[in-house]
Order: sequence, then structure tokens, then C-alpha cells
Amino acid sequence: MKNTFLKRVTLVLLVGVSFIRCENSDPITVDIETQDFVWKGLNAYYLYQDQVESLSDSRFSSDIQLVNYLTNFSSPEDIFNSLTIAGDNRSSLVSNFNLINTATPFRNSFTTGLEFGVMKDPTRIDSIVGYVLDVLPSSYASTQNIARGEFFYAVVDENNNIIRLAEDNYIDNLIEYQQSTLSLLMADFDGTTLTPNGKRVDLIKEQYQHAAIHLKKVIDLAPTKVGYLMYQNDFSRNYIQDLNVTMLEFRNEPIDELILDLRYNIGGGSFANTVAEISSMITGQFADEVLIKETWNTKAQEWFQSNQPDSIVTRFPTTLENGTTINSLNLTDIYIVLNGNDYRGNAALELLINSLDAYMNVHVIGNSTTGNNIGAITLYDSPDYDFFAMNVNHTYALKPAVLTFSNLNDQTYQNGLSPVMQLCPTENPLELGELGEVTDPILNRILNYITTGTIAAPSACNSLGLEILYNSIHDQIIEDNGIFIKQDLPNLGR
Repeated sequence: MKNTFLKRVTLVLLVGVSFIRCENSDPITVDIETQDFVWKGLNAYYLYQDQVESLSDSRFSSDIQLVNYLTNFSSPEDIFNSLTIAGDNRSSLVSNFNLINTATPFRNSFTTGLEFGVMKDPTRIDSIVGYVLDVLPSSYASTQNIARGEFFYAVVDENNNIIRLAEDNYIDNLIEYQQSTLSLLMADFDGTTLTPNGKRVDLIKEQYQHAAIHLKKVIDLAPTKVGYLMYQNDFSRNYIQDLNVTMLEFRNEPIDELILDLRYNIGGGSFANTVAEISSMITGQFADEVLIKETWNTKAQEWFQSNQPDSIVTRFPTTLENGTTINSLNLTDIYIVLNGNDYRGNAALELLINSLDAYMNVHVIGNSTTGNNIGAITLYDSPDYDFFAMNVNHTYALKPAVLTFSNLNDQTYQNGLSPVMQLCPTENPLELGELGEVTDPILNRILNYITTGTIAAPSACNSLGLEILYNSIHDQIIEDNGIFIKQDLPNLGR
């Protein structure tokens, strides 16, 4: 069976150009060797290589022609920009690979633990109202008398002055404040009338490590048991063990269906093998079946298909990368919750949805996803583009787009994935309910869908026309850097 996690490609891949060498010495001098690395790396593996004339295998017939071409570029960035196609926002050139060779840190924040939004009525002056989106578990805010769905209208500064929130001061007073304590004055609010209720909440910022699993519970819809998992962190390897333990808890119930709530997820990049591990946790009945297919550039793909087709597929694993047995749920239905304009998914989630869709019923709740089916790899300036035996004269690394993903049925998702149930563009601050309970309108609609098979119409979206000015979770969303793969590449005799 092919190693799912590190594909060893032992082949002679004809992805370079055959140069006519008139002498034994390498004509590439130190001043252009980084440009040489960029050109050869993109010529070998860039997904769009056949669309770039200067990357053609027939572009140069001798080393001298290549050298003359390379000397036209004053920097590695110049040649990289000239060789990547317009609209390619997935490929990048890194000037210092030491900055990318560090492990993804666990998610830490200096925070009170209060996630909140700020809204206004655009038809009224001085109508700024804050609302509580979430209270992070085991945070300072979790020890105070404040909960999701409550409202606040003013703060008390360090001189004990009451400052009413306004459009020109809410950033200074709620986000960029300098005092040690954030003191909120609470109110009741029905969308039109705001009534101070005499409640004051004092919050202090602390260093906080976010919980691996934000919320998990089992909801009994007799005879169906539904696992509910709210996951807010990135899709890195940091939390894979915690997810595996949670799946074991769900399996011991056992649950029949799973709701994966990602409405407050911060996104971030991931590796295809991590997506495969999560896929096996959700299923389990498809061990070693093809989960993900890769399509490389034309010349690489032809060789792979003819000589080593198993190296361009990822199969359902049975163990994590560290050898731990994957706890599988053997489900046939999963409900994945996005959140309108607040969270449209990321590359890792899209790969998960599309890959599982060939094997089970994947119900996307919320909105269409963005459509990022591009995979990338990191290339270093070494004979086989590995991190070892690198050229010590520079610290550049290439991170080019090299492939597209599809599932067992050759379905892909460059145009995004559509939901079976639409949600409003943003949650209604007046009807948030409690997370994990039927008072949460989103969860309640999904549970009704599971029970009846019917998609109920949502309540009117923002019928009062309230304008959302700020959402604290938005500030924490990580740039979607796409999906990366781990793959040993052949020595091209560079």
C-alpha cells in the first residue's frame, strides 16, 4: 500500500530541458544562481508551465542561452513574477525559508475571552450597540456574568467616566483601549429601543490558549443520536489528536450523524494528509480506498499516470501520522456549517467536502464556498528540491501551485461548492440563542432538517436593516494559503 503521508516518487521524470554542455564547468554563476533555481523549479513543476512561453522545454537550446536570459533579471522576484501567470495568487516566492520551516503555533491570544460585534441602525444617529457573540471557555470572561446574545451600549473609562459608544469611538474604546480593564455597561435591546439595565461587567485581558475543541455534545433526537462539534481553530496538525479523541467519545455513544459547526472557524492552510485523516475519522468503512486524486502539469502527469499512478492519489488512512489508530465513526451523513459572509470555508474544508462527497452525504449549510482546488509544494534549491543538500548561497524557496484536486468520481470544485441549506449573510444579533442548544436558530434548522428531511425557510434576514460594523472573530481569520502536499521529488541532475 502506498504511504499516504509521504509519497516517495522513485522515477526518472523528464521535466527538465536537455542542455548542450560544451564544457564540464557549470555556467551558472553565483549572481544568477537564484534566478536559475526559480526558472528550473517552475519549469519542472509549475501547474501552468505549458501556458508560459519562457518556461517551455524548447525555450533554450544551450546553457549560454539560458544564462543570457537569466542575466536579464536583477532579482529572483523579477523572474518569478515574469514566469507566473496573471491571476495566480497561490504561488509564492519566499526570500527566507527559515520563516516557513517552523511548526504552526498553537492558537494563543491576549484577550478577555469576549467575542463581540458592533452594529448600528443606519437610519438613526448615535445608535451604536455592541452584542456578545461568544464567551470563550475557561477565559476571564467565562468567570463573569455575561453571555452570548447580551447587549452593551457604553464603557466606563479609567477615570470612571461613562462613554457612550459611537461610530467614531467604538474602535478606541472596545478594541484599542489602553487601560487594563474593559468595563461594559449592559442594556436590553429589541432592535429599536435600547434600555440600560444597570448591569456592569468588568473584563481583564489575559494570555489565553484556545481550546482545541470549542464545544461538543450529543443531541438525542430519538431514535437518532447527533454529534455536535463546534471547531474554531485552524486545520493544522496541532489539534488532530484532540479531534481523534472527540471522535472516540462520539463513537462510544454511538452517534448516527454529525454536525460540524465551523461558523466561527479561523481557517488557515493545511496538508492533504491531514484532510485525509479527518475524512477517515468521519467515515472508516473505506480504508485504503482512493480519497483524493491529483492532476499535475501536463508533462509530469503523463509520466505519473504511465509509470506510477498510485503516487498521485491519497487513500483513506487507518492511522495518524504518528501511528495512532484513527477513531472512525462510520457515518453516512455529515452536516458542515459555514456562516454566510462571516465564513465561506477555506481550501482544507473544500478538499474535505469534495473528497467525502464521493462516499457519503455531505450537507453543506450556509453558503457557496470560494473554490480553491489548487495544491502547492515547497521547493528548495537542491538536486531533488528537498530541504537537504541545499545551496548555501541563498535562502530562497519556491512555493508554486503544482496540482489540482479531484475526488474518486473526478469531480472538482474550482467554482466552489453549493450549500443544500442557505443561511443569512450574517447571524441576526437579535436572535443568537445559545450555542449547542435548540435556541440557536442555525442549529435548530439543521436538527429539523435531520428529523424531517425538509429544509425550513429561515426567518427574515436582518428585517430591521441593522448594519454590522465590526465582528471580533473576523480579525482572527487566517489567510487561506491553500493545501500543501508532502512528496519526495526525483533528482533531476540539476
